[in-house]
Amino acid sequence: MKNFFIVLIIKILYLALKIVGKKGGNFLGKLAYDWNSSIFKYFKIDCPIIAVTATNGKTMTNNAIVHVLKTANKKVISNTEGNNMETGILSTLLKSTTLTGKIKADYLVFEVDEGYIPVVFKDLKLDTLVVIDFFRDQLDRNGEVETLILKIYDFLKSYTGNLILNNDDPNVARLGKANPENKNIYYFSVDKYKHATKEIKEAGEGKFCPFCNTRIEYEYYQYSHIGKFKCPNCDYGNNEIYKFATNIDLANKSFKVDNNIYQIKFNSIYNIYNFIAVISCVSLYNIDTEIIQKALSTFVLNNGRLEKLEIKNIPTIINLAKNPTGANVSLRILNEDDDEKELLFVLNDNLADGFDVSWIWDINFDNLKNVKRIITSGTRAYDIAIRIKTAGYDSNKIEAYPNLKEAVQNLYSTNIKKYVIANYTSLQPTRKEILNLNK
Repeated sequence: MKNFFIVLIIKILYLALKIVGKKGGNFLGKLAYDWNSSIFKYFKIDCPIIAVTATNGKTMTNNAIVHVLKTANKKVISNTEGNNMETGILSTLLKSTTLTGKIKADYLVFEVDEGYIPVVFKDLKLDTLVVIDFFRDQLDRNGEVETLILKIYDFLKSYTGNLILNNDDPNVARLGKANPENKNIYYFSVDKYKHATKEIKEAGEGKFCPFCNTRIEYEYYQYSHIGKFKCPNCDYGNNEIYKFATNIDLANKSFKVDNNIYQIKFNSIYNIYNFIAVISCVSLYNIDTEIIQKALSTFVLNNGRLEKLEIKNIPTIINLAKNPTGANVSLRILNEDDDEKELLFVLNDNLADGFDVSWIWDINFDNLKNVKRIITSGTRAYDIAIRIKTAGYDSNKIEAYPNLKEAVQNLYSTNIKKYVIANYTSLQPTRKEILNLNK
């Protein structure tokens, strides 16, 4: 009866929030979780639960899986707006449940923060877990990346459901060995693309084999520590590949899997990994290839994640970067574009960002290509400006404006193509300020 009344109260609060135009975010889940931390047991779920986790790319991958399943006319419940900790996922379930705890859907698909996989799925039966990558991220909140990996590894020791892993990330591929009894392990990989390198060009993790401590050898690096690797001693990394992306053509935004061409809206190697993870996941549920192709060809994520805008008739690309790898991927995309461009980098150090911004010293600002001017903003506008200056960029072309509105106005004082990189709490305010210019 306690859970019944908790759900009833939450339903009433949710209705009140909708009336005033609010969505509630984590708030409803936090209330319910504070009242009963075992409330996840109350839900009656008869459909598969799919979870997506990663340091970078989980929102894109989660939402693309949802888009594919909905294109296949499936009823899907998901936290597509984020809120990926236990309270956010609980909020999503509470909004969709009956008073008796029944969830009516064909699939539940959740983006889950890396550290909360064991928490959320202690009481919910997970059918499929997709893991894309692990990078250093918000050290003052998460600690070293090894801490997160070991937490998930321990959870997987007793997990027997589908496990979809990026075989090109040594930090992810190791999870396939957590439970030798689990026969439902599926690895995905991406063939070498045009801008892959022999040497690592950005900060990376996991240089040594986690099983024999031998230094890992790479045939090539796609970005950061993602690439084709193996341990020369114990052959770690040499796994059977379930889905392999080939014919990577970023100019035409296409790639192949199983000789089927997939056309997408994005032109980064980073997103090829997200979409091969999507294909690997939905293929396990027998979604037709034609439906997957159709869905991915129309999928966009208009929330500041590699979003393309036209502002005052000026092409603008805006992307989230909350850690070194996210920033370096954004700069890769910028450098692979031969056009002249200007860059706005917005850096905050609010609670959700992490107060420690030392990660900016692992961003590769060397040899920026055709970047005519850089503007910095946010609470740490001068920190990022100094970091860019020390990388050798002409300080006369760096302008720092702590006031975001002033930064955006100065950015659009010229007609050159714009790239915008913003970290977590600065992304949506920056996007809003940019869109206001069109009004």
